[in-house]
Order: sequence, then C-alpha cells, then structure tokens
Amino acid sequence: MKESSVKITFAGNPLTLLGNEIKVGDKAPDFVAVGAGLAPVKLSDFAGKTIIIASYPSIDTGVCAAQNRRFNAEANNLKNVVVLSISCDLPFAQSRFCAAEGLDNIKTVSDHKDLEFGQKYGFWIKELRLLARGTVVIDKSGVVKFVEYVPEVTHEPDYEAALAVVKSL
Repeated sequence: MKESSVKITFAGNPLTLLGNEIKVGDKAPDFVAVGAGLAPVKLSDFAGKTIIIASYPSIDTGVCAAQNRRFNAEANNLKNVVVLSISCDLPFAQSRFCAAEGLDNIKTVSDHKDLEFGQKYGFWIKELRLLARGTVVIDKSGVVKFVEYVPEVTHEPDYEAALAVVKSL
C-alpha cells in the first residue's frame, strides 16, 4: 500500500496516511463498507444524490461525537443529500451512539472489514489502523467537489467550507 503525500498529526505527532489521495475533480471511486445489521453498503447505492462523506477515527471520542452531531444537524436542512459517516468502529458501536444521541439524519458505515474507503480515498492511518478525520463532497454525477484531510486529527473539520460547496451544487 502506497503512502500518501498528505501530512497529518495526532496531538502534534506525525502519522502516515496510506492509500490513494483523492482530489477535487476525481471521479469518486466506489467502495463497500459495512452498515447496520452487517449489510454491505456501497457508495454507488447513493448514485444521483449529493454525498458528504464524513470520515473520523472513532465514535467514542469527543471530537468525533461532535463531528457526527454537527453533520446530523446540518443534514436535516439539506435536500437530496446523503451524509455517510464512516469510521473503523464496528457498526454496533456506531448504531448505539446514534440511538443514544438521537442522530437519524446521517448514515453510519464501518470501514473496519477491508479498509476499502481508507485505501481508495487515502484516509487510512497506518500507525493506528483507523481512518483520518476529513470530509469529501461528491456531486450528483459522482465527481469529487471538495476534499479536506484535517491536518490535526484532534481538530474538527471545516464544516462551513464543505457545506458551502454542498449548497452550491
């Protein structure tokens, strides 16, 4: 697996991203993740919709929880937009968190099995076998319109920048 040129840190310590760095203008690669009930979920299942992919390391941290709450709140006001919230957490943990928090506007999926999203989009953190924090926006025709690899994993993503792109589509 090739190393990405994207540089990120965790609490100031450098980490290595693996996979193919995704860029604005790329055709979004299809991937399979694991959804609720262990059912496979493909990116292509949402063809024809604007897609926000919200990637994060673990639902059991404060910043990741805040990220999911924020995207859930924003999704309530977006038409024909799907928010895929993806991590390497097991689907059971993701579902438990969303149920406890009352989050029902995002679709949580797990990349724990094959790290296919992490590899195809360059979000796989080599040292931790977790996904990096970031956001990818894909338009209705399947083209990447926004990418953010959050430079410091302990920081939240730039919601406003991603949402401005979504609202412009």
